[in-house]
Amino acid sequence: MIAAVLLGMAALGSDSLPRVTLSEAIHRATRLSPNYVAAVAQLSTAEWARKAAFTTFISPSLSVATDMTAFSVEQFNIGIGRPARTTVNARVEARYELFTGGRKTADYRRLGAELEMARAGEQQQLFLTALGTERDYYAVLSGRELLDVARQRLARAQEQLVIARARVVSGAVVQTDSLQILLEVNRAQVALLREEAQLAVSRLQLGRRIGQRGAVDAAPLDSTLPSELPITVPAALALALEQGPEYRMARGNERATQVLVKARNAAYLPQANLVGSYTKFGDAFPPTGIDRGSISLQISLPIWDNLNRETAVRRARAANDIARAVREDLERAAEADITEAYEAHRTARAASRFAEQGVRVAEENYRVQQARYRAGASTILDLLDAQSQLTEAQAELVQSRYATRLAQAGLEVLIGRRFTEIGD
Repeated sequence: MIAAVLLGMAALGSDSLPRVTLSEAIHRATRLSPNYVAAVAQLSTAEWARKAAFTTFISPSLSVATDMTAFSVEQFNIGIGRPARTTVNARVEARYELFTGGRKTADYRRLGAELEMARAGEQQQLFLTALGTERDYYAVLSGRELLDVARQRLARAQEQLVIARARVVSGAVVQTDSLQILLEVNRAQVALLREEAQLAVSRLQLGRRIGQRGAVDAAPLDSTLPSELPITVPAALALALEQGPEYRMARGNERATQVLVKARNAAYLPQANLVGSYTKFGDAFPPTGIDRGSISLQISLPIWDNLNRETAVRRARAANDIARAVREDLERAAEADITEAYEAHRTARAASRFAEQGVRVAEENYRVQQARYRAGASTILDLLDAQSQLTEAQAELVQSRYATRLAQAGLEVLIGRRFTEIGD
């Protein structure tokens, strides 16, 4: 009775829930993921910083300023040519850096490296968001299938309970057989409740992922075994090192710290600025008196700044050493990481094939043990063991099938490309 109520509630809840496809879920989750939104914002900031650095090569900086001063006694005002209690100045100044010791070029190159890092970071978060969405999506699908497995387990146990009780009444077996089956029925009901709860949580998590309040159901996928990867391990390794987001970010960080060292060293060289200004004088705003224009060449050579330059250079070199060590370590670990992800997919795919065979074997074994028990040729423990093996085989098939899809998504994160694109 309890199982019937649970099954009815599950069926009603599933039919009334909104349903999304995998591609739709990934698309919606991408727009909502805080990490991806942050990566996009960082990319936009890096693009504008690069544009700003480029403008320093072709245009001066401009500033406009004005000030008004009031005196307690009259002072000679150059703007109006007579004493006055107030003076007003309005200035426009243009400043162009003629020579910075290579700092502007280094800054521009550093921002270019940071822009490449931001692009790789955006792509990495795109794939990570897709991976997380697929994980939640598959959790719903596998949860539904594991719920079906639990239902089948309960149905088998209830069927055997009827048979066991009839055999007890007929005197063919002792009463402990029906008690053993009753215990299995209770366990199956508890397992069913657990799968119901887990599926409810998975649907809520999928809804949260795609920005929808409440539970969301996942549209079923093709149940056929995923095909083999259209790429070899060496090819996947080369692709990852060339365009994998994590490796691109490491190379970009190393380049950025390299040019930062050059930018910090520029502080030892003289700086030359060309400054032009235009000033208007008067005794009220806006000033209408005399005006003056000027142009000047400013050259400065820093001599001593209490070792601040040396500290900045040391910090930049240390950052570069760290960035280089990180990049080299990632590249050394790349072959192991790619191989691990590749073999995880291959192993999960093989496990799915074996699990399919295991289900067929377990079904046949259960059928034989059921017939033998009815004929009195085997014990209730043999039948319960066959039922347990069938349930485990069915659950293993569900888990291995979705593990294959997740392994493929994990490898796509490393190489930065979809295998559907490679296959095309």
